[in-house]
Amino acid sequence: MVRLGTYGQRSAGHPVRLGQISAGSAIDVGGRDRTGTVGLIANPVSARDIRRVIANASSLQVADRANIVLRAAAALGATGIDKIYAMPDKKGIQALVQRGLERERNMGHRLPHVEFLDMSITSSVDDTHRAVDLLAELAVDAIIVLGGDGTHRAVVSRCATIPIVGISTGTNNAYPEMRESTVSGLAAGLYSSGAVPGSVAITDNKLLEVSVNGGEITDLALVDVVASTDRYVGARALWRTESIAEIFVTFADPEAVGMSAVAGVLEPVGRADRYGLHVKLGPGGRRLKAAIGPGMLSSIDVESWTRLLPEQAMAVTPEAGTLALDGERELELRPGDDVSLTLRPAGFVSIDVGRTVRWAAREGIFIEP
Repeated sequence: MVRLGTYGQRSAGHPVRLGQISAGSAIDVGGRDRTGTVGLIANPVSARDIRRVIANASSLQVADRANIVLRAAAALGATGIDKIYAMPDKKGIQALVQRGLERERNMGHRLPHVEFLDMSITSSVDDTHRAVDLLAELAVDAIIVLGGDGTHRAVVSRCATIPIVGISTGTNNAYPEMRESTVSGLAAGLYSSGAVPGSVAITDNKLLEVSVNGGEITDLALVDVVASTDRYVGARALWRTESIAEIFVTFADPEAVGMSAVAGVLEPVGRADRYGLHVKLGPGGRRLKAAIGPGMLSSIDVESWTRLLPEQAMAVTPEAGTLALDGERELELRPGDDVSLTLRPAGFVSIDVGRTVRWAAREGIFIEP
């Protein structure tokens, strides 16, 4: 059972829709009719924030992103997928992908037809929102996403009922796992072609639902929500810890980079665990070191931490000035705003890449006649 929620920001001026799962249920995609088509969202400007300047964070070039797309497309073609609908851009990914597809076909390689969506380009997050809306109208079976936590959050905020496959190309990549795009494309193709059933391929994912003043504003985060005393979003990216009051996470991995790493070194929480973690920063507890960004290890004072239980609203400290969602400050709070967070254990769906390809291997799907 799916109920629709409305998600947006006070500053955005327009709502963002989310197919939200009712408490205790999951999206039933296992038996859906598949069209044999896959959507593709490649953020051309992920991994280009201020952390390029203040730390040794890497930045993927446009040619690297296009090559990632081509490798995923080759794997999709190998599984029988004939068509990919992709988000266009003005940074050069589209042109390089089209050139690469022509080169591969001239060499006799079988690749799907890639159709770039007919939409205006603003070079902002609105492009991602619009592209996902169009992909939902086209009823694609899955969406491959190239980007970091913020890009994946933007995709999920528009449609949580289409399974996503994350490919890590951002700064903070706690949600998208580090994996070769060929394997990610293979898993997306195995599911979309019908070779692997949804009961095997699809998995639920947690998210944090943010509510301000009883629903005046609602938003979401896939990995973490950070309450800061900073009054303005500024450069958006988080890299200073002295103003952070609280951290809420859906899962916490000490291998991750970002604010969720603080929770990860305290108490690792798995993606499949039904609970999250709430961390209060401040003196009186213990001091720890965490990788809050690429090449950025900070010493942080933690006052306390506790598990975040599903479907239970939790109030955010009234001193918060801004809320950062998945690594970027998004919401500026007014004095007196009432802010609460709720952990949704079945907030959106994705394709479990490892489980999908292992099942296919055990079933002999890769063995040619």
